[in-house]
Amino acid sequence: MTRGKSGPPRNRGAQNVGSRGLTVRIKTARGRTIGSQLWLQRQLNDPYVARAKAEGMRSRAAFKLMELDDRFHVLGPGKKVIDLGAAPGGWTQVAVERCGAGNVVGIDINAWDPLPGAICLTMDFLDPRAPDVLKEALGGKADLVLSDMAAPTTGHGPTDHLRIIGLAEVAWAFAEEVLAPGGVFICKVFQGGTEGDLLKLIKKRCGSVKHAKPPASRKDSAEVYVLAQGFKG
Repeated sequence: MTRGKSGPPRNRGAQNVGSRGLTVRIKTARGRTIGSQLWLQRQLNDPYVARAKAEGMRSRAAFKLMELDDRFHVLGPGKKVIDLGAAPGGWTQVAVERCGAGNVVGIDINAWDPLPGAICLTMDFLDPRAPDVLKEALGGKADLVLSDMAAPTTGHGPTDHLRIIGLAEVAWAFAEEVLAPGGVFICKVFQGGTEGDLLKLIKKRCGSVKHAKPPASRKDSAEVYVLAQGFKG
């Protein structure tokens, strides 16, 4: 699982990615499974991957948060942010750019490189100590809780869905503790029926709850983002 300077213009996330025009093919499949070959070929031909490398972003996922913010305007100078499931740091990087240094705390179970302007924690968010560690690191209430957490996939759709909804439920329970009134919660989920129970809980505590699928989210992916605004405290 997985967080200064004034940020880039808000239209940065809305730039037309376009097409690279050429298809890069893997020269050799030696030692790779079919699945890994397909994943690698998709990465090599993904314009967001190329753009992330060109712009010095930690991951293509950074553009998902940029696009969500360009649409809903949830980030901003001085806002306090906690990023759950942060590694390798794409969302944290965007949050620092748009909210300023010293306002962002990120956590991930996997080791990740520090980011200037953010507190980067390597720790399992499901560790009972993690919520208190995050609160202490932020030093107060959060304006945003972001969660791009995802459990390792099994290939079995219903099982994978239940796993990510379980992470979303834990993320929301934490958000209820740490969000300031008027705060925002953004969380990745997979489309499916079980999600409805979580939405009912969120709608009771927030003024507006929407689903959004940013353009950077792959079309063949079942992921969508729950965006809850106006936390009632």
